[in-house]
Amino acid sequence: MKTETKLRIITWTKRLIGVIAGVLWISIIYTLSQSSAPFIEQAPYCMVSTMLIFGLLTALHKGLDHWSLKNK
Repeated sequence: MKTETKLRIITWTKRLIGVIAGVLWISIIYTLSQSSAPFIEQAPYCMVSTMLIFGLLTALHKGLDHWSLKNK
């Protein structure tokens, strides 16, 4: 029972982190799109924020996967 609870918590944590990352990414892209600067100036910020957000999301998911396999 204890293992099942940990696995359920890990699964819901992964889902929550994914939703938070998606909302954060959309809000950053929206903020950048509302700027008066031309897109060519905003493109680096868009690319860097996307890489950081989804890089951290991937790292967190991999860490949670490792933790869940350790608990089986």
